[in-house]
Amino acid sequence: MSNVALNFVLVIVGFVLLIKGADYLVNGASSLAKRFNVSDIAIGLTVVAMGTSAPELVVNIISGSVQDGGSGANEVVFGNIIGSNIFNIFLILGIASIIYPLTVERNALWKEVPYSLLATFIFFILVNDVMFFGGDVNGLDIKDGIILLVMFCLFLIYIFMNLSRNPEAEVVEDIEIYGSLKTTVMIVLGIVGLVFGGNLIVENAVTIAKFFNVSDKMIGLTILAAGTSLPELATSAVAAFHKKSDLAVGNIVGSNIFNLLLVLGATALVHAPLIYTPSLNTDLIMVMVGTLMLFLFMFTLNKYKLDRAEGMVYLIGFVAYSYYLFVREGILPGFF
Repeated sequence: MSNVALNFVLVIVGFVLLIKGADYLVNGASSLAKRFNVSDIAIGLTVVAMGTSAPELVVNIISGSVQDGGSGANEVVFGNIIGSNIFNIFLILGIASIIYPLTVERNALWKEVPYSLLATFIFFILVNDVMFFGGDVNGLDIKDGIILLVMFCLFLIYIFMNLSRNPEAEVVEDIEIYGSLKTTVMIVLGIVGLVFGGNLIVENAVTIAKFFNVSDKMIGLTILAAGTSLPELATSAVAAFHKKSDLAVGNIVGSNIFNLLLVLGATALVHAPLIYTPSLNTDLIMVMVGTLMLFLFMFTLNKYKLDRAEGMVYLIGFVAYSYYLFVREGILPGFF
């Protein structure tokens, strides 16, 4: 078997691990929620979100270690997180809500979603030192990393103070409750499957792309951001298929918060200073727009629900943004 053929096989294996990992994580997390009378949204915002954000954390720490201080590391670090958050909101929420309309708990609407928007806005200020603070260079230093991690700790404290709140979203009656050991094993295996599956897909897809002479720019714009978002896609799609709306929404909102506050905060502490390219501001604004759209969509059509039509709006927005991105990078010709 040729090397490229082996890469294709490993990509398939990665997808199998990814899907099975998502299935184990969703079922294990749901069992945990019901066993301890914890809302699905709280589990989605913590256990599931942390598990599906693991690839972003791994990619960022490794990228910084391999290219410590280099511009390539900085582009990977920021591009990976901002790109992943755009994928999460526009592509994954769009697909999940088309599979099954997602009900959003009122508490999540008024607290977790705005906190995600606030985190993105604070991050926007911190990385634009020249614009807001009159600095000489844009980026994150150790102080900025500490600010992000403190915000992350405040988020965790809030979640744990509200673990047993009674969710107002629809109740799914067919959730099986497993024993403590089996629940723990399922969650751990799910996270392991997501991380290893995602890594297999990304690494081998990059190898295949290079074999066919696809540019590094194209690889970074597509495979890396999309690849590290595959766990969120798999988990949210499986959760939506099983009509577990709070897990699907909590996974995306929580993952975006984890990405910005935990992953970038930790990366800044390890590899500061991280130089930020202002051209990424457009992409960062897209994250804020997508988060604001989630809030506004809760008051259109069916209240407190992300309907299929709104999911289509997200998908159309994702396609339009992707086209703009490729035109901006000179990969596709523009019409205007």
